[in-house]
Formats: sequence, structure tokens, C-alpha cells
Amino acid sequence: MRYINANKILPKELILKLQNFVHGEYIYIPAIEDQHKHWGERSGSREEIDNRNLEIIEAYTSGSSIQDLAEVYCLSVYAIRKIIYSKSD
Repeated sequence: MRYINANKILPKELILKLQNFVHGEYIYIPAIEDQHKHWGERSGSREEIDNRNLEIIEAYTSGSSIQDLAEVYCLSVYAIRKIIYSKSD
């Protein structure tokens, strides 16, 4: 998350009003509930991880061992199990 100077985006009247409550401090303004982005949605990381996890599950169901998958994907055996069993729910 990056910070934006309020003077660049908010009207002066609103800044003056906010300064009645807080000044010289950082303030977090949450996203509107239906506009909230989950982790990795902006960068595409979430989609990459989801695709990787599907590859792992497909490889496992095709006969690859958990140990082999851990080595191929540089993950722990525990992480591979977690991926495989979380998708079978």
C-alpha cells in the first residue's frame, strides 16, 4: 500500500474537516465493501498461485508423488499436502 498526499486528491474543505480529528498522522481509509480487492488480485499473483496449485493437483491425480511435487515446485511436503487436500473439500 502506498501513501498519497491528501492535498493532491481531496478538496481543501474536507482536509480542514479531517484535521479536526487527526493531523500529521497516517490514516487508513478502507475500500467500499464490494470494491475491496483480495490479496494478489491487482498484481496477478493470486491467479498465478491458483494456476500452480491446479497443476500440482492434476500432477498428483496423474500419479506424481507428493515428495516429487515438493521437489519440482520447491515447496515443502506439508505445503503440497495442504494444496492437494484443500481442493478436495
